[in-house]
Amino acid sequence: MRVALILLFLLSLGAIPGSLIPQSGTDAAKVQEFKDAHTTLGPVYDRLGLFHVYSSVWFSAIYILLFVSLIGCIVPRTWQFVGQLRGRPPGAPKRLNRLPAYATWRTGAEPEQVREVALKVLERRRFRAHAAGDAVAAEKGYLRETGNLLFHIALIVMLVAFAWGQLFKSEGNKLIVEGGGFSNTLALYDDFKSGSLFSTDDLTPFSFDLKNFTGTYELTGPNKGTPRTYQADVTYSVGAYGKEKKTTVKVNEPLEIGDSKVYLTAHGYAPVVTVRDGKGNVVLHDAVPMLPLDSNVTSQGAIKVMDGYRNARGVKEQLGFAAFFVPSFAGDGNGTMFSQFPALLNPRLAVSAYHGSLGVDAGIPQNVYQLDTSRLKQFKTAKGAILKQRLKPGQTMKLPNGAGSITFEKDVKEWANFQVTQQPGSDWALAGAFGAILGLAGSLFIQRRRVWVRATTGADGVTVVEMAGLGRSESAKLPEELGDLAALVHEQAPTKTDEPDPAVAPPVPAEGAEKQ
Repeated sequence: MRVALILLFLLSLGAIPGSLIPQSGTDAAKVQEFKDAHTTLGPVYDRLGLFHVYSSVWFSAIYILLFVSLIGCIVPRTWQFVGQLRGRPPGAPKRLNRLPAYATWRTGAEPEQVREVALKVLERRRFRAHAAGDAVAAEKGYLRETGNLLFHIALIVMLVAFAWGQLFKSEGNKLIVEGGGFSNTLALYDDFKSGSLFSTDDLTPFSFDLKNFTGTYELTGPNKGTPRTYQADVTYSVGAYGKEKKTTVKVNEPLEIGDSKVYLTAHGYAPVVTVRDGKGNVVLHDAVPMLPLDSNVTSQGAIKVMDGYRNARGVKEQLGFAAFFVPSFAGDGNGTMFSQFPALLNPRLAVSAYHGSLGVDAGIPQNVYQLDTSRLKQFKTAKGAILKQRLKPGQTMKLPNGAGSITFEKDVKEWANFQVTQQPGSDWALAGAFGAILGLAGSLFIQRRRVWVRATTGADGVTVVEMAGLGRSESAKLPEELGDLAALVHEQAPTKTDEPDPAVAPPVPAEGAEKQ
């Protein structure tokens, strides 16, 4: 047991770096930032596995050793406990008066009657009792050891559930604009990570569409702008031919489908833009998601035209627009391009235009929300200034030399980010946690104790009753409980009082004695 406690302590110590140091499984970008900022510590941490603590060799070794140690504790103690349950409480020691709780009295009842009364009293108090020679032996509090075993078994269940969940878990994110949908296939996730034994066949087959997103905010007071409600109205179906159902996903109220849970984790705006070439042909008409930069949803994004565009000379090119969006603009002359409130009250879209190659044909992954300008040239005005403009809904910015235009349409949609998680073993982990709490409570608050009642005939022929108690652990309640038991036995075997012997005549006053 001591080894298990040491290993449990080491496991808790080993988990500390996982909460203090960026982990590659949760945020690979922060890990890279840490390595770039700490050129000396970074390689050392990497060799020690501190960037992936929970899957490192040393953490797994502690984990497995703790598992083996717990089993080594449980098996012998279980057999010992089973043997105690199958056996009987041990007989009374020779000298009960040496025990910490002790009571005695003399009674006129026969020893057999006293033992019979004591046996009934103890059984009514849910003691396991039996007569052993001239005494009754009883024991109570077996649930203490049961709780102890339950606690250790629950720890094993939690360890197994945790390991199972880490091996077979999956977690992915998907940003969906109002009117868009998602099917639970690997190719449609924006990012996805899973356990080492996870298979794509384990994905729960379902799909859902985002019909509408609603967000409300505090309008006044010190908490102005604080979100009050975020909810996404969706329709979903299970399987290829499942019936479509409606539901609402809220923060901390996920949509549960089989083993998968769909959480609402973030939201933002997607202004609808239309890009035309020099001939007026529409080359892009779409709602473009913008990523929030602050609590008032000042947002940044990129508008990319990858195909279908030709410049004024008829040459195929790609267009890119670096964009900033604010849902509540302060007004011209009232500050910079920062939103004053998270709700859509006075939207503005600021864009600057580029042309050339977006770099998407190079086969190198890139962020769809950022613009790589390394192969792009910026449009400039006739005066040589950088072409940029802040657009109201319905306004258009024309590109120079008949290169086309971009229009900020009057429609602004909202998007919601959903996290789809599949964590097998979570129910078992929860059951193990409850079991551990119950077992720990039982082992702490239930006292195991033994009581003996001895009734023998004294030298003068009077029955002597002795009661004593012994706890497996120190308890101030044991003397009190023994006193209650002694009172119940005493009711039916009361103390014998000393009565005068009728064979002895009372003393007679001598003659001539003065009368009082």
